[in-house]
Amino acid sequence: MGAMRKATFLAVLMMISGLAGCFGGEDDENTDEIVAVFTYSPATNIRAGQTIDFDARDSLPSGVALTYKWDFDGDNSIDATGRIADWTYPEAGEYTAELIVSDGSRSQSTSKTLTIVDATALPPTAEITSFSSEEDCEGEDVNEGNYIHVWICDLDRSLSSRNVDAEGDIVLDASDSTSGSGDDYISKFYWDLNLEFDADGDGDATNDNDLEGETVDWRDVKPGEYKIGLTVTNGKGLVDSDDIKVHVSYGASWLDFAIGASERADRDGSIPTKIDFDFSVHYEDNGQGTNTIKKVVAKLMYPEQDDPCYAGDCQGRLDLESYNKDGEGPASTDPGDTSGYDGRGSNCDSGKHCVELTLSSYIFTDSDSDSTYGEGDWTTNVFNNETYQQQVDRFMLLLIYK
Repeated sequence: MGAMRKATFLAVLMMISGLAGCFGGEDDENTDEIVAVFTYSPATNIRAGQTIDFDARDSLPSGVALTYKWDFDGDNSIDATGRIADWTYPEAGEYTAELIVSDGSRSQSTSKTLTIVDATALPPTAEITSFSSEEDCEGEDVNEGNYIHVWICDLDRSLSSRNVDAEGDIVLDASDSTSGSGDDYISKFYWDLNLEFDADGDGDATNDNDLEGETVDWRDVKPGEYKIGLTVTNGKGLVDSDDIKVHVSYGASWLDFAIGASERADRDGSIPTKIDFDFSVHYEDNGQGTNTIKKVVAKLMYPEQDDPCYAGDCQGRLDLESYNKDGEGPASTDPGDTSGYDGRGSNCDSGKHCVELTLSSYIFTDSDSDSTYGEGDWTTNVFNNETYQQQVDRFMLLLIYK
C-alpha cells in the first residue's frame, strides 16, 4: 500500500513539473522591443503661451501595459505622465521634449527639439511662381494658369533615334514668397519634388528636402505630371508651404525620310513596310489625376504623289497605327482597319497628304474594357502598303500632359 502511495505521489509530481512552463516564468515574458514614439500638435509655428498636445499612442509594443513619462524642458525631471499629455512654453526659444516608455522591466526613450516663437511674430507666405512655355512644339501659344506647363521639344531627330527617352530642365522660382514683416527675412527655401513619395522615409511625404534655394534648377525631368511643394522659414522660425502641379509635355519630329515599298502588290495580302517609334506614357490616377497622360498625337505629312513616278498611278498613301507592349492597339488609319480612326484632314499644305492619329487619356487606363490598353511602353509606326517607296516630309509625335 505504501509503495502505491509513493508511485502516485511521483506521478503527480511529474505532472506538476510538466505544467510548470504553462504558468508564467521567463518563457512568458514579452520580448517585443520597446519603441518610444510621439507626435505633437501643432507641429509648426508654435507660439509662446500656446498649448501643445503630445501623443505617444504609436509607441510599441501595442497591447502591452506601458507607462509613459514626459520631460518637456530638458531638466531631467518628470513633467507629466500618461500616453496623452500637454504642455505650454511661456517664452520663445528651442526646447527638447523627451518621452520615456517602459513595461516595468525595460524602457526606451526618444526626444525631439521644438522651436517656440514669439507670440506676436508674423508667419511668412510661401509662393511658387506659375508659368508656361510660350509655345508648344508646333509653334502654338500655350495657355497659362495656376500651374507650370513646360514643353520639351526635340525637333528634327535622326531616324536612327526613334526611342523617345527625353529629359529637360525646369527653373523653379520662389521669389514671390514674403517673410511676414518688413524687418524679417526668409532664411530657408526647401523644395519637395514629389509630394506623393516619402524620399527621406520619415513617414511624411510632404517634407522632403530635395532642393534648397529661392530659385533652383530642377534637372533631368521626364515627360509627365508632378505635384511639388515649397516650404519657407523666416528669421523668427515660422514656416509656410505652397504646392503646385507641374506638367511636362513632349514633342519630337523626324524630317525628310523615305519608307520602302511593301513586299507584295495585292493590298489585301501585302506585307507593309513599317518604321516604329517607341515611347512611354504614364496613367497613375489616384483620384487627383496624378501623373496622367492627357493624349498622344501622331502627325504625318507626305507628298500626294510619289516622285519620281514610274507606274501609271503613283498616288501616295501612308498610314499610322499604335499599340502597346503586348501588341494590342486601339487605332490605325488603314482603311482595312475597323477601329474607325481615319484621321485624314483637309487642312494640309498644297500637294501634301496629312494623317493624324490621336490616342485619348482613356485608352491608357487599366480596366476590364476591351477599349483600354494600359500605360507603359507603346509604339506608333508609319507603314506603307503600296508597291513603291514613299517619301515622308515630317512625322511628329506629341505626348501631352496638360
